[in-house]
Amino acid sequence: MTVQPRVTRLSAPPRLSSVLARGACTSAAKRGPYGGARLPEERLVLPDAATDARHLRAYARVCGFPEPGKGTPLPPSWPHLLGFPLAMQLMAGRDFPFPLLGLVHTGIELTQQRALDADDRPEISVHAEHLEPHRRGTRFDVVTEARLGGRLVWHSRSTYLCRHGGSGRQDGGADGNPDSGTDGGTDGGGRRPEPPAPLPVHDHWRLPSALGRRYASASGDRNPIHLHPLTAKLFGFPRHIAHGMWTFARALAATGAAEGGEQLSVRAEFKAPVLLPSTVAFGLDEPTASTGPYRAPVRVHRFELRRAGGEGGQSPGRLHLTGEVTSEHLPSSGPDRSSRSS
Repeated sequence: MTVQPRVTRLSAPPRLSSVLARGACTSAAKRGPYGGARLPEERLVLPDAATDARHLRAYARVCGFPEPGKGTPLPPSWPHLLGFPLAMQLMAGRDFPFPLLGLVHTGIELTQQRALDADDRPEISVHAEHLEPHRRGTRFDVVTEARLGGRLVWHSRSTYLCRHGGSGRQDGGADGNPDSGTDGGTDGGGRRPEPPAPLPVHDHWRLPSALGRRYASASGDRNPIHLHPLTAKLFGFPRHIAHGMWTFARALAATGAAEGGEQLSVRAEFKAPVLLPSTVAFGLDEPTASTGPYRAPVRVHRFELRRAGGEGGQSPGRLHLTGEVTSEHLPSSGPDRSSRSS
């Protein structure tokens, strides 16, 4: 028999600072064993999520999305921020089996059926599912959904890994992804698979030391591993690291897919942390066509983020992020946003 999750409706978004502090306190009591771990059967719902204009402008600026304005849709990754406080509250709860400060964000899948406007007030819901063993511990998904008028318009699935059983290292929270666990293990002969060939380098980005603090100010994610070298060293990092969701949003913005139309789907895997400051290479291949439930021609881009290569820039650097985005390709005039229905 399928058990229906308990629905908890919130009157306001949780305060991230309080939630993260509570998550840090409860983490100490969640050190395993995890053999009988069960995810809470609860769905958190925020009925009318509002967009803060100041934070939106800061987010678009730091991630490279078009400047927000009348008629400009929200970045496709923005609803993740609307759901982030709910996800943190869920994972900081005492009935959540894994420590918030030991989780590694390994990947994300996102589907946008209808672009949101800054004036929209979607219903945001968050729940956890798909608990399963992993060679480095246990992983699970956090699902975030946005609805307008009861219609699902945006959906994401973030995969997290709780490392345990011999890995030994605790990784400072949901973006601390040293060798995230998505790198495939070994083949049948016990050998590691060949790494993927690098994509053509489209651009180089110089990432300043203050990048983590800028993104934290825009997003509210003030995990200490992103803010300062001293706080990052407390969790075993040589320096502070960029937010994984910044690398995702910045790469998505650079593909241009977010400017093409309404419908979009994107998936990405976080492979290794980006130390700050540093220089990274953004790779992007030529678009290919795809079929699917789209109303217009679509483009498919593969993208990646690597450390800027050594040996005079000729050898590929360490892979940080890899992904693929499928998006509508509409005329430059864009969709008629005034005539669409919610």
